[in-house]
Amino acid sequence: MHERERHRIILSAVQEKSVVTVQDISELTEASEATIRRDIAALHVQGKIRRVRGGAEAVHPPQLGNLAGRPFRVSESVNIDKKRAIARQAVELCDPGDAIIINGGTTTFQMVHFMAAHRLQVMTNSFAIAEHLVKHSKNTVTVPGGAIYREQSLILSPFDNDAIRNFYARRFFIGAQGVGPLGIMEADALIIQSEQKLMHQADELVVMADSSKFHRRSSLILCPLERVSTIITDDGIPEEAVRMIENAGIRLIVASPVTQAIKEDSSSVA
Repeated sequence: MHERERHRIILSAVQEKSVVTVQDISELTEASEATIRRDIAALHVQGKIRRVRGGAEAVHPPQLGNLAGRPFRVSESVNIDKKRAIARQAVELCDPGDAIIINGGTTTFQMVHFMAAHRLQVMTNSFAIAEHLVKHSKNTVTVPGGAIYREQSLILSPFDNDAIRNFYARRFFIGAQGVGPLGIMEADALIIQSEQKLMHQADELVVMADSSKFHRRSSLILCPLERVSTIITDDGIPEEAVRMIENAGIRLIVASPVTQAIKEDSSSVA
């Protein structure tokens, strides 16, 4: 990743989260911690952030009340090729006329690029997904009521009497903060509350997680592995994670970013 892109991610992260650690940014950018420290030092000299022990903080901290986890703008371009390949495989699971639920996230958002020619019934709590599908597809789009969390582009409500309970879906597509033996992990309790409400409205749960998610952990569990029907990931998945998924009886789909790029290039030539 180029220096300019790393700097953009660091600035976005501190604007949304106030304080970020060197380790957090290193994971986001896949750059070494030494490189991130140099980036933080350079941005500190420019007056764009403040360097603190172990990380950086915003010059003007954001308002309180943000959700835990990485903001949408920060994560959107991370592992983008892998996310696109995973999203394509996810859309290929859908048949014409299917009713599906798509949870907000940067991996699930990539599904919109392959849904333009579809006519699906879509429920989503993602403001970004809903907006794109309304503008660029013929899919029917339903959103639940609630407040819009700008940083994650999510529509969340603590109440039960919203549109969710009136929507039934064949599949529910979600991303994840992490995937491990204890189950699917998330970073925020409010997000988990929303996802669990959506899970009750679908027959199958499809988890879309790039291979880096099998190395991450969180203190909050969304659901056990047994609740998952399918996991879609990329070809960087570690062997121990493959065994874990197979032992749990979950269908595993491995998407290849290289194959995905070839398909897209071929279609553009045609």
